[in-house]
Amino acid sequence: MEIKFSQDFNKEVLVINMFEGEKTEQELANTYAIEKDGFEGKLGQTYLLHTYGQIPAAKILVIGFGKKEEFNGNKMTEAIAKAIKKLKQIKAKTACFSLNVGLKYGKEAVIGAYIGDYAFDKYKTEKEHHLNEISFYGISEEDINEGIIFGEAMKFSRNLVNEPAEYATPTKLAELASSFEGLNTKIYNKDEVEKMGMGAYLAVARGSAEPPKFIHMKYSNGNPKKRIAIIGKGLCFDSGGMDLKPASSMLTMRDDMSGAACVLGVMRALNTIKPQDIEIHGIIAACENMPGQNAYKPGDILTAKNGKTIEVDNTDAEGRLTLADALCYASELEVDEIIDIATLTGACMVALGTVASGVMGNNKELIEKIINTAKESGEKYWELPMFDEYFKGLKSDIADMKNTGSRYGGASAAGMFLKEFVSENIKWTHIDIAGTAFLEKPQGIFIYGSTGAGVRTLLNYITK
Repeated sequence: MEIKFSQDFNKEVLVINMFEGEKTEQELANTYAIEKDGFEGKLGQTYLLHTYGQIPAAKILVIGFGKKEEFNGNKMTEAIAKAIKKLKQIKAKTACFSLNVGLKYGKEAVIGAYIGDYAFDKYKTEKEHHLNEISFYGISEEDINEGIIFGEAMKFSRNLVNEPAEYATPTKLAELASSFEGLNTKIYNKDEVEKMGMGAYLAVARGSAEPPKFIHMKYSNGNPKKRIAIIGKGLCFDSGGMDLKPASSMLTMRDDMSGAACVLGVMRALNTIKPQDIEIHGIIAACENMPGQNAYKPGDILTAKNGKTIEVDNTDAEGRLTLADALCYASELEVDEIIDIATLTGACMVALGTVASGVMGNNKELIEKIINTAKESGEKYWELPMFDEYFKGLKSDIADMKNTGSRYGGASAAGMFLKEFVSENIKWTHIDIAGTAFLEKPQGIFIYGSTGAGVRTLLNYITK
Protein backbone atom coordinates (compact mmCIF):
# COMPACT_ATOMS: atom_id res chain seq x y z
CA MET A 1 0.00 0.00 0.00
CA GLU A 2 1.48 3.29 -1.12
CA ILE A 3 0.76 6.27 1.13
CA LYS A 4 1.31 9.86 0.07
CA PHE A 5 0.31 13.47 0.65
CA SER A 6 -2.08 14.63 -2.07
CA GLN A 7 -5.36 16.48 -2.74
CA ASP A 8 -6.26 14.19 -5.62
CA PHE A 9 -9.96 13.48 -5.11
CA ASN A 10 -10.10 11.49 -8.35
CA LYS A 11 -9.95 8.19 -6.50
CA GLU A 12 -12.34 5.32 -6.07
CA VAL A 13 -13.36 6.55 -2.64
CA LEU A 14 -13.22 9.93 -0.94
CA VAL A 15 -12.98 9.46 2.82
CA ILE A 16 -14.12 12.37 4.97
CA ASN A 17 -14.51 12.76 8.72
CA MET A 18 -17.49 13.86 10.75
CA PHE A 19 -17.57 14.99 14.37
CA GLU A 20 -20.68 14.35 16.44
CA GLY A 21 -23.17 17.20 16.11
CA GLU A 22 -21.39 18.77 13.14
CA LYS A 23 -21.64 18.56 9.38
CA THR A 24 -19.03 17.31 6.92
CA GLU A 25 -17.25 19.30 4.21
CA GLN A 26 -19.31 17.52 1.54
CA GLU A 27 -22.94 18.58 1.08
CA LEU A 28 -23.73 15.29 -0.65
CA ALA A 29 -22.72 13.44 2.51
CA ASN A 30 -24.66 15.87 4.69
CA THR A 31 -27.83 15.32 2.65
CA TYR A 32 -27.77 11.53 2.72
CA ALA A 33 -25.79 10.56 5.83
CA ILE A 34 -27.09 13.16 8.29
CA GLU A 35 -30.42 14.46 7.01
CA LYS A 36 -31.87 11.25 5.51
CA ASP A 37 -30.28 8.46 7.56
CA GLY A 38 -29.43 10.19 10.83
CA PHE A 39 -25.72 9.29 10.83
CA GLU A 40 -24.33 10.52 14.16
CA GLY A 41 -20.57 10.43 13.59
CA LYS A 42 -19.71 8.43 16.68
CA LEU A 43 -16.08 7.31 16.84
CA GLY A 44 -15.40 4.58 14.30
CA GLN A 45 -18.88 4.61 12.71
CA THR A 46 -18.87 4.53 8.91
CA TYR A 47 -21.36 5.55 6.24
CA LEU A 48 -20.85 4.72 2.55
CA LEU A 49 -22.70 6.34 -0.39
CA HIS A 50 -22.37 6.45 -4.17
CA THR A 51 -21.75 9.88 -5.72
CA TYR A 52 -23.20 9.09 -9.21
CA GLY A 53 -20.71 11.42 -10.88
CA GLN A 54 -21.47 14.48 -8.72
CA ILE A 55 -17.81 14.58 -7.57
CA PRO A 56 -14.68 12.94 -9.09
CA ALA A 57 -14.69 10.05 -6.58
CA ALA A 58 -17.13 7.19 -7.23
CA LYS A 59 -18.01 6.83 -3.55
CA ILE A 60 -17.83 8.76 -0.30
CA LEU A 61 -17.00 7.07 2.98
CA VAL A 62 -17.85 9.10 6.07
CA ILE A 63 -15.91 8.09 9.18
CA GLY A 64 -17.10 9.18 12.61
CA PHE A 65 -14.55 11.00 14.79
CA GLY A 66 -16.76 11.25 17.86
CA LYS A 67 -16.96 14.40 19.99
CA LYS A 68 -14.62 17.11 18.77
CA GLU A 69 -13.55 18.18 22.25
CA GLU A 70 -12.54 14.60 23.08
CA PHE A 71 -10.69 13.85 19.86
CA ASN A 72 -6.96 13.07 20.05
CA GLY A 73 -4.21 11.18 18.26
CA ASN A 74 -5.20 7.78 19.60
CA LYS A 75 -8.77 8.24 18.39
CA MET A 76 -7.42 9.28 15.01
CA THR A 77 -5.51 5.97 14.82
CA GLU A 78 -8.64 4.01 15.74
CA ALA A 79 -10.90 5.84 13.30
CA ILE A 80 -8.54 5.55 10.34
CA ALA A 81 -7.90 1.86 11.04
CA LYS A 82 -11.66 1.23 10.96
CA ALA A 83 -12.02 3.25 7.76
CA ILE A 84 -9.31 1.18 6.10
CA LYS A 85 -11.02 -2.04 7.19
CA LYS A 86 -14.24 -0.77 5.58
CA LEU A 87 -12.37 0.09 2.38
CA LYS A 88 -10.91 -3.42 2.30
CA GLN A 89 -14.38 -4.86 2.86
CA ILE A 90 -15.73 -3.10 -0.25
CA LYS A 91 -12.59 -4.11 -2.22
CA ALA A 92 -11.51 -0.53 -2.88
CA LYS A 93 -8.10 -0.08 -4.51
CA THR A 94 -7.55 3.66 -4.10
CA ALA A 95 -8.82 6.27 -1.66
CA CYS A 96 -8.21 9.88 -0.70
CA PHE A 97 -8.62 10.92 2.94
CA SER A 98 -9.65 14.57 3.25
CA LEU A 99 -9.54 15.25 6.97
CA ASN A 100 -10.78 18.38 8.69
CA VAL A 101 -8.57 18.37 11.81
CA GLY A 102 -6.33 21.40 11.29
CA LEU A 103 -3.12 19.67 10.14
CA LYS A 104 -2.94 17.61 13.34
CA TYR A 105 -2.47 13.90 14.00
CA GLY A 106 -0.95 13.00 10.63
CA LYS A 107 1.43 10.45 12.12
CA GLU A 108 -1.38 8.77 14.03
CA ALA A 109 -3.56 8.67 10.91
CA VAL A 110 -0.91 6.83 8.92
CA ILE A 111 -0.24 4.41 11.78
CA GLY A 112 -3.98 3.68 11.80
CA ALA A 113 -3.85 3.00 8.07
CA TYR A 114 -1.04 0.47 8.57
CA ILE A 115 -2.91 -1.26 11.38
CA GLY A 116 -6.16 -1.39 9.40
CA ASP A 117 -4.50 -2.75 6.26
CA TYR A 118 -2.33 -5.34 8.02
CA ALA A 119 -2.70 -9.04 7.31
CA PHE A 120 -0.16 -11.85 7.55
CA ASP A 121 -1.08 -13.87 4.48
CA LYS A 122 2.41 -14.88 3.31
CA TYR A 123 1.60 -18.58 3.54
CA LYS A 124 -1.94 -18.40 2.14
CA THR A 125 -2.59 -19.29 -1.48
CA GLU A 126 -5.52 -16.87 -1.52
CA LYS A 127 -4.22 -13.47 -0.42
CA GLU A 128 -6.27 -10.86 1.41
CA HIS A 129 -7.41 -7.72 -0.38
CA HIS A 130 -5.17 -4.69 0.15
CA LEU A 131 -5.45 -1.12 -1.06
CA ASN A 132 -2.95 -0.11 -3.72
CA GLU A 133 -2.78 3.57 -2.83
CA ILE A 134 -4.18 6.03 -0.34
CA SER A 135 -3.51 9.74 -0.06
CA PHE A 136 -4.03 12.15 2.82
CA TYR A 137 -5.00 15.81 2.71
CA GLY A 138 -5.70 18.19 5.57
CA ILE A 139 -2.93 16.92 7.85
CA SER A 140 0.79 17.66 8.00
CA GLU A 141 2.92 16.14 5.24
CA GLU A 142 5.86 15.90 7.65
CA ASP A 143 3.71 13.96 10.10
CA ILE A 144 2.57 11.65 7.32
CA ASN A 145 6.16 10.80 6.46
CA GLU A 146 6.95 10.11 10.11
CA GLY A 147 3.85 7.94 10.34
CA ILE A 148 5.11 5.85 7.44
CA ILE A 149 8.34 5.18 9.35
CA PHE A 150 6.40 4.16 12.47
CA GLY A 151 3.94 2.07 10.45
CA GLU A 152 6.71 0.23 8.63
CA ALA A 153 8.48 -0.47 11.94
CA MET A 154 5.29 -1.97 13.40
CA LYS A 155 4.66 -3.99 10.25
CA PHE A 156 8.22 -5.36 10.31
CA SER A 157 7.89 -6.38 13.95
CA ARG A 158 4.45 -7.96 13.49
CA ASN A 159 5.56 -9.93 10.44
CA LEU A 160 8.59 -11.28 12.25
CA VAL A 161 6.58 -12.47 15.26
CA ASN A 162 3.90 -14.02 13.04
CA GLU A 163 6.51 -16.05 11.13
CA PRO A 164 6.88 -19.70 12.18
CA ALA A 165 9.82 -20.55 14.43
CA GLU A 166 11.50 -22.50 11.61
CA TYR A 167 11.95 -19.12 9.85
CA ALA A 168 12.55 -16.71 12.74
CA THR A 169 15.57 -18.50 14.22
CA PRO A 170 18.36 -16.83 16.24
CA THR A 171 20.49 -16.93 13.11
CA LYS A 172 17.75 -15.18 11.10
CA LEU A 173 17.40 -12.46 13.73
CA ALA A 174 21.17 -11.94 13.57
CA GLU A 175 21.06 -11.74 9.75
CA LEU A 176 18.30 -9.13 9.88
CA ALA A 177 20.13 -7.05 12.48
CA SER A 178 23.29 -7.12 10.37
CA SER A 179 21.38 -5.88 7.31
CA PHE A 180 20.14 -2.63 8.89
CA GLU A 181 21.78 0.52 7.52
CA GLY A 182 23.29 3.19 9.73
CA LEU A 183 24.05 0.86 12.64
CA ASN A 184 27.25 -0.60 14.03
CA THR A 185 26.27 -4.22 14.63
CA LYS A 186 28.18 -7.03 16.31
CA ILE A 187 26.97 -10.63 16.45
CA TYR A 188 28.53 -12.84 19.13
CA ASN A 189 28.54 -16.61 18.63
CA LYS A 190 28.38 -19.28 21.34
CA ASP A 191 32.12 -19.42 22.01
CA GLU A 192 32.39 -15.64 22.30
CA VAL A 193 29.40 -15.50 24.63
CA GLU A 194 30.93 -18.23 26.77
CA LYS A 195 34.16 -16.24 27.11
CA MET A 196 32.08 -13.29 28.37
CA GLY A 197 30.71 -15.49 31.15
CA MET A 198 27.04 -15.51 30.15
CA GLY A 199 26.24 -18.78 31.89
CA ALA A 200 22.54 -18.10 32.43
CA TYR A 201 21.82 -17.27 28.78
CA LEU A 202 23.88 -20.16 27.41
CA ALA A 203 22.16 -22.66 29.71
CA VAL A 204 18.80 -21.86 28.13
CA ALA A 205 20.25 -22.34 24.65
CA ARG A 206 21.91 -25.71 25.35
CA GLY A 207 19.01 -27.98 24.46
CA SER A 208 18.41 -26.61 20.97
CA ALA A 209 20.05 -27.54 17.67
CA GLU A 210 19.81 -23.84 16.75
CA PRO A 211 22.95 -21.96 17.86
CA PRO A 212 22.47 -18.91 20.10
CA LYS A 213 23.23 -15.45 18.73
CA PHE A 214 23.92 -12.48 20.98
CA ILE A 215 23.07 -9.34 19.00
CA HIS A 216 24.37 -5.84 19.75
CA MET A 217 23.26 -3.00 17.45
CA LYS A 218 24.46 0.54 18.04
CA TYR A 219 23.08 3.82 16.67
CA SER A 220 24.88 7.10 17.36
CA ASN A 221 24.31 10.54 15.84
CA GLY A 222 26.14 13.68 16.89
CA ASN A 223 27.62 14.14 20.34
CA PRO A 224 25.38 11.93 22.51
CA LYS A 225 23.71 13.73 25.39
CA LYS A 226 21.97 10.52 26.41
CA ARG A 227 22.80 6.86 26.01
CA ILE A 228 20.01 4.29 26.13
CA ALA A 229 20.09 0.50 25.87
CA ILE A 230 16.91 -1.28 24.78
CA ILE A 231 16.87 -5.02 25.35
CA GLY A 232 14.36 -7.40 23.76
CA LYS A 233 13.70 -10.92 24.98
CA GLY A 234 14.67 -13.16 22.08
CA LEU A 235 13.26 -16.64 22.75
CA CYS A 236 12.62 -17.66 19.15
CA PHE A 237 10.71 -20.68 20.45
CA ASP A 238 9.93 -21.69 24.01
CA SER A 239 8.95 -25.32 24.59
CA GLY A 240 9.43 -24.90 28.33
CA GLY A 241 12.58 -27.01 28.22
CA MET A 242 12.68 -29.99 30.59
CA ASP A 243 9.63 -28.51 32.35
CA LEU A 244 7.74 -28.99 29.10
CA LYS A 245 4.69 -26.88 28.37
CA PRO A 246 1.34 -28.53 27.48
CA ALA A 247 0.86 -28.82 23.70
CA SER A 248 -1.86 -26.15 23.65
CA SER A 249 0.40 -23.67 25.48
CA MET A 250 3.25 -24.34 23.06
CA LEU A 251 1.32 -23.59 19.86
CA THR A 252 1.99 -19.83 19.73
CA MET A 253 5.36 -19.80 21.47
CA ARG A 254 6.96 -18.30 18.40
CA ASP A 255 5.72 -15.05 19.95
CA ASP A 256 8.24 -15.33 22.80
CA MET A 257 10.62 -13.20 20.75
CA SER A 258 8.15 -10.30 20.54
CA GLY A 259 10.49 -8.14 22.62
CA ALA A 260 13.33 -8.87 20.22
CA ALA A 261 11.09 -8.11 17.22
CA CYS A 262 10.16 -4.79 18.83
CA VAL A 263 13.82 -3.86 19.33
CA LEU A 264 14.67 -4.88 15.76
CA GLY A 265 11.78 -2.80 14.39
CA VAL A 266 12.88 0.23 16.41
CA MET A 267 16.58 -0.05 15.51
CA ARG A 268 15.73 -0.56 11.83
CA ALA A 269 13.85 2.76 11.82
CA LEU A 270 16.50 4.89 13.49
CA ASN A 271 18.61 5.49 10.37
CA THR A 272 15.53 6.96 8.67
CA ILE A 273 14.36 9.07 11.61
CA LYS A 274 17.93 10.07 12.52
CA PRO A 275 17.36 11.35 16.09
CA GLN A 276 20.11 13.77 17.11
CA ASP A 277 22.56 13.74 20.03
CA ILE A 278 21.59 10.30 21.24
CA GLU A 279 23.17 6.85 21.37
CA ILE A 280 20.95 3.78 21.26
CA HIS A 281 22.09 0.22 21.89
CA GLY A 282 19.74 -2.55 20.75
CA ILE A 283 20.53 -5.84 22.51
CA ILE A 284 19.05 -9.31 22.00
CA ALA A 285 20.16 -12.61 23.56
CA ALA A 286 18.54 -14.84 20.94
CA CYS A 287 18.09 -18.57 21.43
CA GLU A 288 15.55 -21.40 21.70
CA ASN A 289 14.47 -23.24 24.87
CA MET A 290 14.23 -26.92 23.93
CA PRO A 291 14.34 -30.25 25.84
CA GLY A 292 17.35 -31.67 23.96
CA GLN A 293 19.88 -34.15 25.31
CA ASN A 294 22.10 -31.31 26.51
CA ALA A 295 19.27 -29.20 27.97
CA TYR A 296 19.67 -27.53 31.32
CA LYS A 297 17.75 -29.17 34.15
CA PRO A 298 15.81 -28.24 37.28
CA GLY A 299 18.29 -28.02 40.14
CA ASP A 300 21.21 -26.84 38.00
CA ILE A 301 23.28 -23.93 39.32
CA LEU A 302 24.04 -21.23 36.75
CA THR A 303 26.48 -18.34 36.99
CA ALA A 304 25.48 -15.09 35.30
CA LYS A 305 27.85 -12.55 33.77
CA ASN A 306 28.06 -10.51 36.98
CA GLY A 307 29.04 -13.59 39.00
CA LYS A 308 25.69 -14.12 40.75
CA THR A 309 24.51 -17.72 40.97
CA ILE A 310 21.02 -18.98 40.13
CA GLU A 311 19.36 -22.24 41.12
CA VAL A 312 17.08 -23.45 38.33
CA ASP A 313 13.69 -23.99 39.92
CA ASN A 314 11.83 -24.22 36.60
CA THR A 315 13.29 -24.38 33.10
CA ASP A 316 10.18 -22.64 31.75
CA ALA A 317 11.25 -19.44 33.54
CA GLU A 318 13.95 -19.04 30.92
CA GLY A 319 13.39 -15.52 29.62
CA ARG A 320 14.64 -13.90 32.82
CA LEU A 321 17.84 -15.99 32.55
CA THR A 322 18.62 -14.68 29.07
CA LEU A 323 17.72 -11.16 30.13
CA ALA A 324 19.94 -11.42 33.21
CA ASP A 325 23.09 -11.69 31.11
CA ALA A 326 21.82 -9.11 28.61
CA LEU A 327 21.22 -6.65 31.48
CA CYS A 328 24.74 -7.28 32.79
CA TYR A 329 26.16 -6.65 29.32
CA ALA A 330 24.16 -3.43 28.92
CA SER A 331 25.24 -2.21 32.35
CA GLU A 332 28.86 -2.37 31.19
CA LEU A 333 28.18 -0.01 28.27
CA GLU A 334 27.98 3.04 30.58
CA VAL A 335 24.50 3.94 29.38
CA ASP A 336 22.19 6.32 31.23
CA GLU A 337 19.09 4.17 30.90
CA ILE A 338 18.19 0.55 30.23
CA ILE A 339 14.74 -0.45 29.00
CA ASP A 340 13.97 -4.13 28.56
CA ILE A 341 10.83 -5.42 26.90
CA ALA A 342 9.73 -9.03 27.15
CA THR A 343 6.88 -11.52 27.02
CA LEU A 344 8.06 -12.50 30.47
CA THR A 345 5.32 -13.81 32.77
CA GLY A 346 1.93 -15.40 32.57
CA ALA A 347 1.37 -13.72 35.93
CA CYS A 348 1.38 -10.32 34.25
CA MET A 349 -1.24 -11.57 31.82
CA VAL A 350 -3.35 -12.84 34.73
CA ALA A 351 -3.11 -9.43 36.40
CA LEU A 352 -3.64 -7.16 33.40
CA GLY A 353 -5.15 -9.39 30.72
CA THR A 354 -4.52 -8.59 27.06
CA VAL A 355 -5.29 -4.90 27.57
CA ALA A 356 -2.21 -3.51 29.33
CA SER A 357 1.51 -4.20 29.70
CA GLY A 358 3.15 -4.22 33.13
CA VAL A 359 5.96 -1.81 33.97
CA MET A 360 8.52 -1.95 36.77
CA GLY A 361 11.91 -0.44 37.44
CA ASN A 362 14.33 1.26 39.80
CA ASN A 363 13.55 4.88 38.90
CA LYS A 364 10.11 6.42 39.37
CA GLU A 365 10.73 9.29 36.94
CA LEU A 366 11.72 6.95 34.10
CA ILE A 367 8.75 4.67 34.78
CA GLU A 368 6.35 7.60 34.59
CA LYS A 369 7.93 8.85 31.37
CA ILE A 370 7.55 5.44 29.76
CA ILE A 371 3.93 5.09 30.91
CA ASN A 372 3.03 8.59 29.67
CA THR A 373 4.77 7.98 26.34
CA ALA A 374 2.81 4.75 25.95
CA LYS A 375 -0.46 6.58 26.62
CA GLU A 376 0.35 9.17 23.95
CA SER A 377 1.35 6.36 21.58
CA GLY A 378 -1.90 4.42 21.86
CA GLU A 379 -0.61 1.70 24.19
CA LYS A 380 -1.64 1.01 27.79
CA TYR A 381 1.04 0.46 30.45
CA TRP A 382 0.43 -0.06 34.16
CA GLU A 383 3.01 0.10 36.94
CA LEU A 384 3.38 -3.03 39.07
CA PRO A 385 4.99 -2.95 42.55
CA MET A 386 8.54 -3.99 43.36
CA PHE A 387 8.43 -4.44 47.12
CA ASP A 388 11.42 -6.19 48.73
CA GLU A 389 9.10 -8.92 49.97
CA TYR A 390 8.68 -10.19 46.42
CA PHE A 391 12.32 -11.31 46.39
CA LYS A 392 11.87 -13.55 49.46
CA GLY A 393 10.27 -16.26 47.34
CA LEU A 394 13.41 -16.36 45.18
CA LYS A 395 15.69 -17.25 48.09
CA SER A 396 17.77 -20.39 47.52
CA ASP A 397 19.53 -22.64 50.03
CA ILE A 398 22.36 -23.41 47.61
CA ALA A 399 22.71 -20.33 45.37
CA ASP A 400 22.24 -16.57 45.44
CA MET A 401 18.68 -16.95 44.16
CA LYS A 402 16.23 -19.21 42.33
CA ASN A 403 14.77 -18.31 38.97
CA THR A 404 11.16 -18.65 40.22
CA GLY A 405 9.40 -18.23 43.52
CA SER A 406 5.84 -18.24 44.81
CA ARG A 407 2.98 -18.49 42.33
CA TYR A 408 1.64 -15.26 43.82
CA GLY A 409 2.94 -11.91 42.56
CA GLY A 410 4.91 -13.67 39.85
CA ALA A 411 5.32 -10.64 37.59
CA SER A 412 6.77 -8.53 40.42
CA ALA A 413 9.01 -11.40 41.54
CA ALA A 414 10.39 -11.63 38.00
CA GLY A 415 11.06 -7.89 38.09
CA MET A 416 12.93 -8.28 41.38
CA PHE A 417 14.99 -11.07 39.80
CA LEU A 418 15.98 -8.87 36.86
CA LYS A 419 16.90 -6.00 39.16
CA GLU A 420 19.77 -8.12 40.53
CA PHE A 421 21.56 -7.80 37.19
CA VAL A 422 21.28 -4.03 36.64
CA SER A 423 23.96 -1.67 37.92
CA GLU A 424 22.53 0.47 40.72
CA ASN A 425 23.71 3.72 39.11
CA ILE A 426 21.73 3.10 35.89
CA LYS A 427 18.05 3.96 35.50
CA TRP A 428 16.16 0.85 34.45
CA THR A 429 12.63 -0.01 33.35
CA HIS A 430 11.19 -3.44 32.59
CA ILE A 431 8.13 -3.78 30.31
CA ASP A 432 6.22 -7.08 30.46
CA ILE A 433 4.21 -7.52 27.25
CA ALA A 434 3.12 -11.12 27.88
CA GLY A 435 -0.56 -10.28 27.44
CA THR A 436 -0.37 -7.56 24.79
CA ALA A 437 2.19 -8.82 22.26
CA PHE A 438 0.11 -11.56 20.63
CA LEU A 439 -3.67 -11.84 20.41
CA GLU A 440 -5.38 -15.19 20.00
CA LYS A 441 -8.55 -13.45 18.81
CA PRO A 442 -9.19 -9.97 17.34
CA GLN A 443 -9.26 -7.11 19.83
CA GLY A 444 -10.14 -3.52 18.99
CA ILE A 445 -8.42 -2.55 15.74
CA PHE A 446 -5.98 -5.49 15.86
CA ILE A 447 -6.49 -8.85 14.20
CA TYR A 448 -5.24 -12.25 15.38
CA GLY A 449 -1.51 -12.48 15.98
CA SER A 450 1.23 -10.01 16.72
CA THR A 451 0.37 -6.42 17.64
CA GLY A 452 3.84 -4.89 17.36
CA ALA A 453 3.69 -4.12 21.09
CA GLY A 454 6.17 -1.53 22.27
CA VAL A 455 7.31 -0.26 18.86
CA ARG A 456 5.34 2.99 18.95
CA THR A 457 6.20 3.66 22.58
CA LEU A 458 9.93 3.10 22.27
CA LEU A 459 10.21 5.03 18.99
CA ASN A 460 8.33 7.97 20.48
CA TYR A 461 10.41 7.85 23.65
CA ILE A 462 13.67 7.84 21.69
CA THR A 463 12.68 10.55 19.23
CA LYS A 464 11.44 12.82 22.01
